[in-house]
Amino acid sequence: MSNNTNNNLSKLQNIQNIKAFRINFGPQHPAAHGVLRLILLLQGEIVQRAEPHIGLLHRGTEKLLEHKTYLQGLPYFDRLDYVSMMSQEHVFALAVEKLMKKQIPLRAQYIRVIYSELTRILNHLMSITTHALDVGAFTPFLWGFEEREQLFELYEKISGARMHAAFFRPGGVAKDLSPLLIEKIYKFVDNFASRIDEIETLLTDNVIWKQRLINVGKITKQAIMRHGFTGVIARGSGIPYDLRYTSPYELYKYIDFNIPVGKNGDCYDRYLVRIQEMRESLSIIHQALSFLSRGPIRYKQSRKITKNSMEELISHFKNYTSYGFFDSNEDYTAIEAPKGELGVYLVSNGKNKPYRCKIRAPGYFHLQGIEAIGKGSFLADIVTIIGTLDIVFGEIDK
Repeated sequence: MSNNTNNNLSKLQNIQNIKAFRINFGPQHPAAHGVLRLILLLQGEIVQRAEPHIGLLHRGTEKLLEHKTYLQGLPYFDRLDYVSMMSQEHVFALAVEKLMKKQIPLRAQYIRVIYSELTRILNHLMSITTHALDVGAFTPFLWGFEEREQLFELYEKISGARMHAAFFRPGGVAKDLSPLLIEKIYKFVDNFASRIDEIETLLTDNVIWKQRLINVGKITKQAIMRHGFTGVIARGSGIPYDLRYTSPYELYKYIDFNIPVGKNGDCYDRYLVRIQEMRESLSIIHQALSFLSRGPIRYKQSRKITKNSMEELISHFKNYTSYGFFDSNEDYTAIEAPKGELGVYLVSNGKNKPYRCKIRAPGYFHLQGIEAIGKGSFLADIVTIIGTLDIVFGEIDK
């Protein structure tokens, strides 16, 4: 916290006979980022406890996935983190491919990398601009959403949908990139760096912004390890943990990029890390576009179904609708989603539907640590902290 905040905190703590009281923060609060409900125990303006209540968005996604085929289950992942949709699809597609012991074609991998990084920018733009709106800066929200509109257009061009794309499929991707779409992506990458500069002009050295963020919501490295925080939260506290680098998937091991880290582990460092990660994503997209080569976009089965063989057609139909394509097995797959480590523990019993699908959502871990992060802060600082945790309730309530 800043010096002014420390002085105010000391004064408030010295006041005797202040009766603690509880208030509801959300779900109606505009800074609650959806359906978050916090029960705050306050002593004056100081937060003594912050108890998160979840379940207002619960749809039983993990249970529903047990009753859907692997392909039917894919769109459910779009709805988990509805700010970074293709990243959710990505982890499920990888999990199914790991059970199948199949590797998708190179072109499909590069397309996945391109759209994963576009999705990371989409997510960070939402996080930074809504956080700024919570703190009181309105203009970055308008500027950032203008750029998000262009990203939605890139989603729409490849999938026909602005949000829930169902584009990453087990075995590859649904559609190839056209030359016109590649040109549009190049154009976005070339122009977006200056848009980041504009947002930074408004925020990075803004005195009010720095006073509201610096030394607020500090998280130590020990707390990161204890609570299982990942993603920007961990990197903002100086831990260079990024699954794209430590456990590379797809073609990330062939791409050169840096891992931005913070020093103080406060809200301001987490803001700076997100800004720098958007710049790194632009570099990754540019490299992936330059490496993009011709080839198939889906895994091709070696066994073909001929029109003249009714037996093969029936066998394929039974495999898809009942028997399944791989043996009983289980595995855990994780990716570096925009919010942190997103994992899927998938269990197959040889049928065409998952026997069990357990989702490790990074936001769930971040939210459950809010009391440890926010204890002793001012009520207004809780809003700032929530903004940097980047909470979306689809993945938390599942």
